[in-house]
Formats: sequence, C-alpha cells, structure tokens
Amino acid sequence: MTDEQYMHLALKLAAKGRCYASPNPMVGAVIVKNGRIIGRGYHQCCGQNHAEVNAIEDAKENVAGSTLYVTLEPCCHSGKTPPCTDLIIRHNIRRVVIAAADSNPLVSCRGIACLESAGIEVTRGVLETESRSLNEVFFHFMETGMPFVTVKYAQTLDGRIATATGNSQWISSPGSLKFAHRLRAEHDAVLVGIGTVLQDNPTLTVRLVRGRNPLRVVVDSGLATPFTANVLRNLSEAPTRIATTKKPSDPRYRALSEAGARLMTVAPDREGHVDLKKLFRKLAAENISSVLIEGGAGIITSALREGLARRLVVVTAPKIIGKGIEAVGDLNIRDLKDAKPLSVRKIFKKGPDVIMDARL
Repeated sequence: MTDEQYMHLALKLAAKGRCYASPNPMVGAVIVKNGRIIGRGYHQCCGQNHAEVNAIEDAKENVAGSTLYVTLEPCCHSGKTPPCTDLIIRHNIRRVVIAAADSNPLVSCRGIACLESAGIEVTRGVLETESRSLNEVFFHFMETGMPFVTVKYAQTLDGRIATATGNSQWISSPGSLKFAHRLRAEHDAVLVGIGTVLQDNPTLTVRLVRGRNPLRVVVDSGLATPFTANVLRNLSEAPTRIATTKKPSDPRYRALSEAGARLMTVAPDREGHVDLKKLFRKLAAENISSVLIEGGAGIITSALREGLARRLVVVTAPKIIGKGIEAVGDLNIRDLKDAKPLSVRKIFKKGPDVIMDARL
C-alpha cells in the first residue's frame, strides 16, 4: 500500500471522533511495520488520549522501526495530555507521515521540528486537503480566532420558514429532524434568537441521535426569555447562555441568573441589538469553536449580512404555503454581481426533503 492509502485509513479513523473530539481536532493514526498494519487509533473525546497514543497502545508488537501515519501534526506541548512527540521518540518510531501541519500556535510545525531533531524521518502534506476539509472547524478557529458558524434552516419550496402566523412545526420530515440533531451534536453551541424561543419554545438538545448536547445560546437583547422556556430546563445536561445588552444590575438579569442560565452582556450594534460579531468573539474566548445558528430569520439575516457564516445548510420541503416568513431578509444587495456566492459541497435527500450543504 502507498502512503496515500494508509492515510485514507487514518482519515476514516479520525472521522469516528466527530461529535466528541471538539474543540480538539479529529485525528486518526495508523502504525505500519514491514508492510503490515500493527496499530490503529483515533482521538475519541476531548481530554482523552490522542490518536498517536491509542495507536501505540493498540499495537500488537513492538513499534520500534515502524512508520506512523497521522492526520495532523503530533503535539509537542503539555495540555490535558502529555506531548505526543515525546512518546513517538521514546518508542523509536522510524518515520512519521503527516497529512497537515497543526495551526495551533502552541504546535505550528514545532512538532515536526522536534521529531526531525530526534532523527525521525518526517513526510508531510499527504492528503493535506482532505485532512483540512475534515477539520475545517478546527483550522478556521485556530487561524481566525472566531468560531466556525453554520446557518441551518428548513424552508418550503417557496422559501418560507414559517406561515404568516409564525407556525413552523414541522416544515421538514422526521428524517430531516434527525439530521438536524446530528448537526447539533457536531457543534459546540447552537444559537437562536428570542423570537424563536417565544414562538417555538425549542429544547435545542440532541435527542434523536447519539452525541453530546451543545451549549444553548439565546440572543435576547431585552431579556424577554420566559422562566418556563425549555432552554431553561435540564441545565445540568445542556447549559444555556443568554446574550443580552442588559447589565448585571438589571433585575431581570439577576432573576434569569438565579433560574440557572448564565448571562453574557454584549455591546449593542447600531440598531441596539446584541452585536453578533462581538458575541462570537466572546464565545471563542470560552473555547467555543463552532456555532450552529437555527433561527430565526433576523439572526440568520444578520449572520449572512455581516459575513459571519461559513457554512449554509438548507432543508427544502416539497410544500408551498404562499405568504409567510422568508428565510433570509434584506442583505443590502441591489445588484446580482454582489450576490453571496456558494460552493455546494453536496445535495442529498432525507425522506421527501432535499438538503443542500454549501460553503460561503
């Protein structure tokens, strides 16, 4: 087998960490000796062993003289776990093949330099594009300091996310709802505006698939969140942050805090609402690397208008309701040449619905 073929196996292993590794990257590792795979591993959950450690522990024989294939540059610093470079050197691995260098400033090619200084042959850039695509959230977070933002909504064929009266449950099919829960599990946080809380009273947890609950974030400039809202339930399993322009001295602020929510004061934008860009900066400072926006139309429009979204997932149901609430409002685009271009990654079906997954 070639380096590319072994790296493909490592990438498949890495993908098993989806929904659990974040905010760490998904990493897979394969150890090959004398043309045979003797060990495999992947990073299963943030805070647990890295892929290299699991692959070495999985090895059926001594790994000295072997080749390690790993989808991301091994770490060379101590965090929740010891440096992987030290382990690789200590076990006398002869060659390390790396898909992509780590963008984390604590690593950033220092791991490669460490291995080479120990006399280990290092090959890098094998399936780098595939590795960066798998970990697009991690690389975006490390290289921009901002969360990777996905906008997701379900609409009818005529582009409505709700009827004129605000009813939206359920536009999409059960299969699409299950897919939406999968998206939640893949993100660190799920965000909605206060309008969605008042109209739909969503729970915003992962119930239809296996996976961890994301942090629930409600953008509520004036603190209108009811104490009976579902986002204030099960806080031990799914914590809730409320982003507001109000100060801690506000009586409503104190009352919602006492109800169990954590509140965050964010400076207002020109219209007096929570400034989304400033909110995302604050979330990034708390190590939130990805945010899934699920509505409503005002939040979706703001995220697109301000250029904050990187991914767009649209579920289109084969239904027409005519007059209703449109998914995206005014983006201040007056000429088609200024339209926001999309790079469509895939189009697929869930039941009767068509889902488009694109990048902005």
